[in-house]
Amino acid sequence: MVPVLVVWLALCLSGTWAVDRSNFKTCDQSSFCKRQRALKPGESPYRALLETMELTNTRLTLQLINDNNKVRLLLELYRLQGNMTRVKINELKPLKPRYEVPDVLVREPPTEPLSVLSQDENGVVLSLGVESQRVIVSAQPFRLDIVEGHNVLMSLNSRGLLAFEHLRMRKDTFSYKVTSTVASLWDNIKRVFSSQAEPEAENKEEADTAHQAETTKEEEEKVEEGMWEETFKSHSDSKPNGPSAVSLDFSLPGVEHVYGIPEHADTLRLKTTDNGDPYRLYNLDVFQYELYNPMALYGAVPVMLAHNTQRTTGIFWLNAAETWVDISSNTAGKTVFGKMLDYVQGSSETPQTDVRWISESGIIDVFIMLGPTPKDIFSQYASLTGTQSFPPLSSLGYHQCRWNYNDQEDVRSVDAGFDEHDIPYDFIWLDIEHTDGKRYFTWDPHKFASPKDMLQGLKDKKRNMVAIVDPHIKVDSNYKIHNEIRSRGFYVKNKDGGDYEGWCWPGNAGYPDFTQPDMRAWWASMFSYDQYEGSMDNLYTWNDMNEPSVFNGPEVTMHKDAVHGSWEHRDVHNLYGLYVHRATMEGLIQRSGGVERPFVLTRAFFAGSQRYGAVWTGDNAAEWDHLKISIPMCLSLGLVGISFCGADVGGFFKSPSPELLVRWYQTGAYQPFFRAHAHLDTPRREPWLFGPENTALIREVIRQRYTFLPYWYQLFYHAYRTGEPVMRALWVEYPQDPATFAVDDEFLIGRDLLVHPVTEEGARGVTAFLPGKEEVWFDIHTFQKHNGAQNLYIPVTMSSIPVFQRGGSIIPRKLRVRRSSACMEHDPYTLFVALNTRRTAEGELYIDDGHTFNFDNKEFIHRRLFFSNNVLSSVNVAPEAQFTTKSWIERVVILGASKPRKVTLITADGHKSQLDFDFDASVSVLTIRKPSMNAGEDWSMALQ
Repeated sequence: MVPVLVVWLALCLSGTWAVDRSNFKTCDQSSFCKRQRALKPGESPYRALLETMELTNTRLTLQLINDNNKVRLLLELYRLQGNMTRVKINELKPLKPRYEVPDVLVREPPTEPLSVLSQDENGVVLSLGVESQRVIVSAQPFRLDIVEGHNVLMSLNSRGLLAFEHLRMRKDTFSYKVTSTVASLWDNIKRVFSSQAEPEAENKEEADTAHQAETTKEEEEKVEEGMWEETFKSHSDSKPNGPSAVSLDFSLPGVEHVYGIPEHADTLRLKTTDNGDPYRLYNLDVFQYELYNPMALYGAVPVMLAHNTQRTTGIFWLNAAETWVDISSNTAGKTVFGKMLDYVQGSSETPQTDVRWISESGIIDVFIMLGPTPKDIFSQYASLTGTQSFPPLSSLGYHQCRWNYNDQEDVRSVDAGFDEHDIPYDFIWLDIEHTDGKRYFTWDPHKFASPKDMLQGLKDKKRNMVAIVDPHIKVDSNYKIHNEIRSRGFYVKNKDGGDYEGWCWPGNAGYPDFTQPDMRAWWASMFSYDQYEGSMDNLYTWNDMNEPSVFNGPEVTMHKDAVHGSWEHRDVHNLYGLYVHRATMEGLIQRSGGVERPFVLTRAFFAGSQRYGAVWTGDNAAEWDHLKISIPMCLSLGLVGISFCGADVGGFFKSPSPELLVRWYQTGAYQPFFRAHAHLDTPRREPWLFGPENTALIREVIRQRYTFLPYWYQLFYHAYRTGEPVMRALWVEYPQDPATFAVDDEFLIGRDLLVHPVTEEGARGVTAFLPGKEEVWFDIHTFQKHNGAQNLYIPVTMSSIPVFQRGGSIIPRKLRVRRSSACMEHDPYTLFVALNTRRTAEGELYIDDGHTFNFDNKEFIHRRLFFSNNVLSSVNVAPEAQFTTKSWIERVVILGASKPRKVTLITADGHKSQLDFDFDASVSVLTIRKPSMNAGEDWSMALQ
């Protein structure tokens, strides 16, 4: 009966093709959110006990006391290297340890000394040692301000919304019945011991602290529904630890624009939440999500960036429990005219954004990143959680997927279709139906009887496959994966100590406890070729449903009182997907002996997930608005370290019109992860199924993607080295231009390509904003030059995808497109040189083997390309590196050029030769043909 119910539920979920909002909580239905949000700004009950302050070389500690209940907290303050400050707040004497998030930070952040500048009975001032930066700790009420010169950069608890629900015993649920007489006697005994302890305590507050784990009479009277147990629909959450929420407010003077905290299907600039729900961070399986609302989706990165023309700052709230983020602003709702009127009338009100973070459990552990530039923020965050993994080059090509390709013959036929229609691709994907009855690490014995033959056929064409491996394991005594996990005790437990089970695609399923290192190591070992039968080195992995998805669980996920070792699931929920992703990535690396770079796609993610691979935006729909929202969704992820992002091209649910499909291919081709995907119940939509005209349009834009692979690849190399996003919001490169701050219908790839996709049905034109007063931009298709700092109207046809190259840049491309990226390995480069108003340009060329970790052993080519004084040169910027390439430079195209009399090539050995060239005076484009120098050598080219 259970499998039938699972199939019925799955069909209901997929068949509706719209999110059922009633499956997911609002803040009012989440008791801790409702309870904390009911607190209004005002005087905080927390006071800093300055006499408890201790200062060492690495940290300051200070006790805080809640004057309402006398519970003490411990504040820890760290000055970190790289212009960051860390603030931790925990109970001074908790009844039991509270969860502190492990494994997200790449190391314990190195500290720098703090020093006291001044102190009195009202507070203490500490030096942060950078440009007059100071931390001011105010005692009553407790408040923390970070100041630079005369400017307050950020304030903590300035609105008095610090709240810390201390762990306590629930007096009405002792294991034995306590009569009123015994209870009275117990109270008397406590009073006796309290009075005996009093002389040894410094004051009455310390005596009270000894009993802070117990509920006071005042608190007993305030017990609210949901504090000790909670019900949502038919699901009960037992809450054995009682209320444990933490909350803290941050004020950002001078700030009107905040970004980040993905994942939400919303605008790039975060909205105020005063009149609705806060933004929610809680990884959930949401079928066809709604747009423009703050409900939780598949991933959660608790990082927010604040930006104005003077500075960028960041807040990293390191907590893996369910979290809600409230945003308010004193300028919200004001029109541009209203703001101008304020200015004319001399209003002294400084714009300010206030942010409040609320988490269900754990501690307060927050990293304040002080920039001051956007790129400083990226570097600071990368130093904490790592950078985007450097993917194999092939994964930057085109991916063809649907749920599901039927069998090996279907795979062969689709593969042949790409060759027949001259469309390149690198990966074909298999969803859950390829397995033997949804048993992962297996193959359907009838439909995929000889997987190695299938994989070898792809490998012979230098192509690859991805197969899905989900983290729900069919409960079946004939399934070796299940038997191994059960025998080793690796399943998540329910609150009663048995293995936690829920419904997912296989029917009744167990959920491996990926928080356990031993479990992750075992999981990784399952990807070895002798364990994963039928696998080969060109088979990669897709982790779906890893929120984790539990069809019959509360909010389609795991019960919060399930147990991971010593911790409840509520403490670790948002980490689960990261751990699945990590274990899978480690498995792919191990199977190659540590040689080959992996490719793993995940749906659920957390801070630090960038270290393990790619993400996508989940179950979108074939609708124009879903196409539009893919841009801010990926831009938001890039701001918090996750560069390898994409959306299902064409939409997962429903069926796109030919126009929408073409426009989605044109958009997806210029986003980092480029994959078409579709639901089981949708008609087939391979690129050649919509008539020859549309096939030609799709072929053209996929081929464009392949010509830019050298540029994509070097951007991912930089993302790996620096943490800078590959796909960028305009304000990242133009941080002082307010006109860029809310733009999310166009984007930059690196700093040198500007893309404005066509995302409106029936569009005859688009208006693109070209940033930069001193910039010029060249249309990559027509080579027309346009000045920056303007809104440019661009007429469009179905073949149009407005893309511009920044003047002052050099972009290497490969124009000989073949059937896969590996087939282009030794092909030549064309350098596109776009001159700026100073008639200079610079760029770079990065080359390695495209798939191994050998680049970490200095096996690569990294060259600087520079045009100045009419000379184009290539210089080695990594002389210590050793690598050779067969690729050469076959063409140089200079945009915004003047016609030279001659062009002379000077090679590394001093040899000079005259080169042929063409000049198109109508667009001022100079094309230099067949210089034929090796791409890894020094050379220069003089225009005379």
